[in-house]
Amino acid sequence: MNTQLRQPRSDLPPIPERMRLLPIDARGYPVPWFVDWINGVPDFRVMDRRKWWLSIRFGDCWLCGEPVGKWKTFVIGPMCAVNRTTSEPGCHYACAEFAAMACPFMTLPRAQRRNANLPPHQHQGGMPIDRNPGATCLWTTQFFELFDGLLEAGPVPGANPGQLLRLGDPKTVQWYAEGRLATREEVWASIESGLPLLEDLARQQDEIQRRGHECRDELAKQVAAFQQFLPPAAA
Repeated sequence: MNTQLRQPRSDLPPIPERMRLLPIDARGYPVPWFVDWINGVPDFRVMDRRKWWLSIRFGDCWLCGEPVGKWKTFVIGPMCAVNRTTSEPGCHYACAEFAAMACPFMTLPRAQRRNANLPPHQHQGGMPIDRNPGATCLWTTQFFELFDGLLEAGPVPGANPGQLLRLGDPKTVQWYAEGRLATREEVWASIESGLPLLEDLARQQDEIQRRGHECRDELAKQVAAFQQFLPPAAA
């Protein structure tokens, strides 16, 4: 690990106290606890699998590494909010909010994930949606459960093995876009652009597993239930 002392970027929002002891990378960003270091350099795309299990088993914050408590905030995209599924453990609310306001991928709608040369085990379980949604959801809940992403998706081309988390009912839901609170229109635009991807997956599951319209009907119910968590309409 590169232990060289660096100063955080001046354009970052205030860093939460629990994250102030994290190392700072060459760009001036705090390096989240979950990030794996490769040849002394943090690769933000690569998670330390050992820390994933520590977070699940002991409730350590995915971003700062300290214990969270019973209420955990999950940083997810709109599609994950629709199906209440994520691959990343929960965080302190303050840590999650900082990520939504500071992470380049979350604050820059045109930023894209770099998937070249990723280790095979870094691919998410199930059917990950490879896009920048342009909006980020902070989903705070007491409850989650593990499930196998490949078993859930079924024999659909492109489905990956791996553990995912199904989220319980939220206590609060907050939305961010471009590092600020998101509008209802911004969140719904992200839903409309991403929903065809979920609809296509549901169609494939129905066809392969010969379920009629069961998966598509379930998705429609999830979308209808999700709408209560949209930001309020502008006055």
